[in-house]
Amino acid sequence: MEGRVRRIGILTGGGDCAGLNAVIRAVVKSAIGKYGLEVWGIENGFRGLVKREIRPLTPSDVSGILPRGGTILGTTNRDDPFHFPLLEEGRLIYKDMSDVAVENFRKYKLDVLIVVGGDGSLKIALDFWRKKNMPVIGIPKTIDNDLDATDVTFGFDTAVLTATEALDKLHTTAESHHRVMILEVMGRYAGWIALVAGIAGGADIILIPEIPFDLEKVCEKIEQRKREGKRFSLVMVAEGAREKGKDLVIQKVVEGSPDPIRLGGIGKYIADRIEKMIELETRVTVLGHLQRGGSPTPMDRLLATRFGVKAVELAVEGRFGEMVCIRGGEISSVPIEMAVGRLKLVPPDCELINVARAIGISFGD
Repeated sequence: MEGRVRRIGILTGGGDCAGLNAVIRAVVKSAIGKYGLEVWGIENGFRGLVKREIRPLTPSDVSGILPRGGTILGTTNRDDPFHFPLLEEGRLIYKDMSDVAVENFRKYKLDVLIVVGGDGSLKIALDFWRKKNMPVIGIPKTIDNDLDATDVTFGFDTAVLTATEALDKLHTTAESHHRVMILEVMGRYAGWIALVAGIAGGADIILIPEIPFDLEKVCEKIEQRKREGKRFSLVMVAEGAREKGKDLVIQKVVEGSPDPIRLGGIGKYIADRIEKMIELETRVTVLGHLQRGGSPTPMDRLLATRFGVKAVELAVEGRFGEMVCIRGGEISSVPIEMAVGRLKLVPPDCELINVARAIGISFGD
């Protein structure tokens, strides 16, 4: 199969995260420098494949982007070619534009499409591979670290650093004012960011989706600390955490979005309840998109670079329909279908949970 690929297309889809530019750089530099291939960038995710927003990428285009956050190609999480939004006579409708995307893929004489994305983008890539016979290769990215079949995704380490630094700063304010400080972080339905940053940042209570919490238990932990002379507490809460027997706290529902349920507000909900139950001043900080932005950590730069180089290797070898992954520290690959459709959640009895409990962190259960 070696030698069949001459022109590679690459797009970044879904939410942005630190390390996207690093992976684009690695694909361009290794494809051109090692194999003499061409690389074409598709702008704004799969939308660019429908709208012909496609341009060649050269080593000059990726010079200096390694430490930059975001993506030089742009991204979107709303333009699935199989369910593409269009305005007709002032009305929003959805059409299957996948054949148009395939036609453009062929028009630009692309031999393979490298899709850098999370669960949603990789599902679309899998549809193109299975239904349209378009050669694709996946590269996993998400700050949530919830993609199955890979030990970790790039973007996660940078998000954890941001959350840890925020908790460090809240610590001094909480201690000075004798308050409960709540930090709400992203992660959707997985608690990896909250768990890892919570341990690293010295949280007293960590609330994650995988372990429904009891507010009385949360308050008991805060009261216990007061009896020990600690007149403040730090609470790390994942946006998808929920109280036992209660529904998720939802910010709003976005019609037409691939993920219509927009989480958010659990931090304020908990703060209001704490103040009523134990009359202790409580404040909330919601990190939001701060976790996605900024310069990637060295770990994310390295992982993204390794992923990019491996993706080009897979392309040259004709190993389409696979996703790059890391397992046990080694870069390898798996069929894309092994990575999508099932979230990688925090096992309630995993080593990190046990470590946290051993040092006195409460999970509100």
